[in-house]
Amino acid sequence: MKKYQLGEFEEIVLLTVGVLYNEAYGVAIKQEIENRLKRKVSVGAMQSALRRMEKKGFIDSRLGEVNKLRGGKPKRYFTITAYGRDALRHSQDVRTSLWNDIPKVALDI
Repeated sequence: MKKYQLGEFEEIVLLTVGVLYNEAYGVAIKQEIENRLKRKVSVGAMQSALRRMEKKGFIDSRLGEVNKLRGGKPKRYFTITAYGRDALRHSQDVRTSLWNDIPKVALDI
């Protein structure tokens, strides 16, 4: 089903938005991914993924309070939409089905 298709990085970002829930903003998402996956994430790649997923309807964003420490710039917070939740469930179902269909002997290498 193509309408729910997520790339690997999009799926990781979307899952991380869910993990962070009300605290899902750019820097926090980047740090969480880097800590959990032990891999470097470029700000540009992450911001592109967030914009792309917002355009596709997987996430919504809202601006937080103005912050003097950020030069008066508010944080942009992200939340998963119902469509995003459905995309994650679809992805989980596909992966679970594939894992369940691997013969046990195939992984005993």
